[in-house]
Amino acid sequence: MRIFDGHNDVLLSLTVPDRGKGRSFFIESEHGHLDLPRARRGGFAGGFFAVFVPGPDGAPPYRMTLDGGIEIDMPAPIDYEYALPRAMALAGTLHRVAAESDGQVRVVRTSSELRDSLNRDVLAAILHFEGAEPIDPKLESLPTFYEAGLRSLGIVWSRRNAFGHGVPFRHPQSPDVGPGLSDAGKALVRECNRMGILIDLAHLNARGFWDVAELSDAPLVATHACAHAICASARNLTDEQLDAIGETNGVIGINFYVGDLRDDGRSDTDTPVTQIVKHVDYVVDRIGIDHVAFGSDFDGATMSSELGDAAGLPLVIDALRDAGYDDPSIEKIASDNWMRVIDHTWH
Repeated sequence: MRIFDGHNDVLLSLTVPDRGKGRSFFIESEHGHLDLPRARRGGFAGGFFAVFVPGPDGAPPYRMTLDGGIEIDMPAPIDYEYALPRAMALAGTLHRVAAESDGQVRVVRTSSELRDSLNRDVLAAILHFEGAEPIDPKLESLPTFYEAGLRSLGIVWSRRNAFGHGVPFRHPQSPDVGPGLSDAGKALVRECNRMGILIDLAHLNARGFWDVAELSDAPLVATHACAHAICASARNLTDEQLDAIGETNGVIGINFYVGDLRDDGRSDTDTPVTQIVKHVDYVVDRIGIDHVAFGSDFDGATMSSELGDAAGLPLVIDALRDAGYDDPSIEKIASDNWMRVIDHTWH
């Protein structure tokens, strides 16, 4: 089964030695979740490769609250001057991997390139920004990044920037926190629509989500999120948000991060793969089989020990079959739904 995935952070792992331990994308590693050998074994045919710029202070602490909830402090904002060179390095890593792959990896820029790569068993990589901090508020740098292959953009990660506000890492918590998009954020949505850049709603707060829904003429997309009704994390989507995605013929990539899958919100690796299926079931029942896909967050989040890494993806496919999904339905979830939205969005 060919799997196209909505989100991974392998570029950060390959670029920052402290995270990736100096590993290569072409050699199977004990570190992280994704490299070419594990992708091949798991049926990982391609996906959105995220450029994410961490702040200078590192990851904030994960802790339990007095009432049994979970929270992580909101990271401090970073500015354009800090983000730009780091984003350039991460994007450069993706192009270097493709250049050194002997034709096994391709940075795709068009739907036809994407389909051609998948048909020829070439790993198809979409350059994605997780947070728009590397883009100046006047959007003067956006065409340059487009020429470099940028075809998908998340307006925020879970920190505010010049364009909008993210959601906190908190459970239980509604995503309805903070104001909507800034004027620069609204201009960014319009320009992405004009250029054919997919807009990712993951990590964006509720008011920003509804601003995008009002402004955008493209399908609404969340590359890696889950159902708030099952796990009341601020990162997950409410029923009303899911409905809006369905109404625009969009898609949600189900996040494999255990803390967004479990009803208790805990980052517990003892979480069965069937918990992913529960979120798939919920979205299918709510808005239909055409609007759910995978958004693993490999190399960016804690995975189930049962799943392990990209090589474990067949376990998810088997769990879907065990839950009663037939092969045409699984193909929609595994890749076809992403293909439809990309065809509609890209110019």
